[in-house]
Amino acid sequence: LIFVEPALREMMDMRIFVDTDADIRFIRRLRRDMVERGRTLDSVVKQYLSTVRPMHMEFVEPSKRYADIIVPQGGDNRVAMEMIVSRIRAVLNE
Repeated sequence: LIFVEPALREMMDMRIFVDTDADIRFIRRLRRDMVERGRTLDSVVKQYLSTVRPMHMEFVEPSKRYADIIVPQGGDNRVAMEMIVSRIRAVLNE
């Protein structure tokens, strides 16, 4: 979402979008909301379908186009993470 703002994008040396499958995002939200917030399955599903998913599609998905790197498979993508760490180290050593 931060990539939508041009002034903020200009401040970044590297723009990384960590992409996670929608089903994984939903399961994480479902577990969190039920365990930590005491919500019901029905209320989480209703909110997801009526608000969360549409807002994600309208605002978050389009912001990916501003990323220099899109990391698929979330934080589980070890190859991508190693490449990013390597690049950051190189930039810091310049």
